[in-house]
Amino acid sequence: MIANVIITQLKQFPDERGRVMHMLRRTDAHFENFGEIYFSTCNPGHTKAWMYHKKNTSNYAVVSGMAKIVLHDLRDNSETKGETQEIYAGEHNHILVKIPPGVAHGFKAVGVKEAIVANCTTEPYDANDNFKISTNDNIINYAW
Repeated sequence: MIANVIITQLKQFPDERGRVMHMLRRTDAHFENFGEIYFSTCNPGHTKAWMYHKKNTSNYAVVSGMAKIVLHDLRDNSETKGETQEIYAGEHNHILVKIPPGVAHGFKAVGVKEAIVANCTTEPYDANDNFKISTNDNIINYAW
């Protein structure tokens, strides 16, 4: 487990019409701030990685399909620097993954359908706080 990453089991409320799926409330203990929310889709077998921020915290919830979310700790002052963590999230595991600044993250759709990942960030998009690392770069030694 990477330091300061918080995984929260989320509630679902199903009935004959469908279901309501919780993600994040401002009254949650792990809520920090609202910047923006967006949805990113990923086709089966494809990967969207690596990205990280120096200021922004991401809050991932997979609202459709299944995804393997992978985190890698880049923070110099972290007791888990250099560690990698895999988390499976989606229809069969409805969770929120809070990803702090300095932790590189990405995801891969697993299974046979598109994965839709909701990300509620603590800050609005800022190109100056959006850093990318190629999946074949030696900085993170991970085989997707």
